[in-house]
Amino acid sequence: MTTTTCTTTRVRSLPVLLATEDDAEDMGLLAPDDRLTCHVHGRWIHQCVASPAHVSPVTRHRWCRGCRTELCVAVDELTQRVAMTCPRCGHGGSAATTRLTAACRASLAAERDARYAA
Repeated sequence: MTTTTCTTTRVRSLPVLLATEDDAEDMGLLAPDDRLTCHVHGRWIHQCVASPAHVSPVTRHRWCRGCRTELCVAVDELTQRVAMTCPRCGHGGSAATTRLTAACRASLAAERDARYAA
């Protein structure tokens, strides 16, 4: 099944976007990897991506298969940069981590837009 991200030009607050993404995910319109918010922590995904809850060796989210190690996360809200790397080999990338990194970047932008719109 192909899913798409809920993108809109309207700026939404965190509680509104959380509810919207929950509904879209439940209806199969939004892939969990494409969420800008975290349904577990109730925050923007870039704010909690470093939590152990976001590590999955099975799907390879924040996981280096070769080293069998959790990836380190660096989120710089000022420069809008997000990086996830293996502390052992320096790599550890996967398609799942790439999607998570992209979601974090989009989350940073959405939070910034919501803050300036308020």
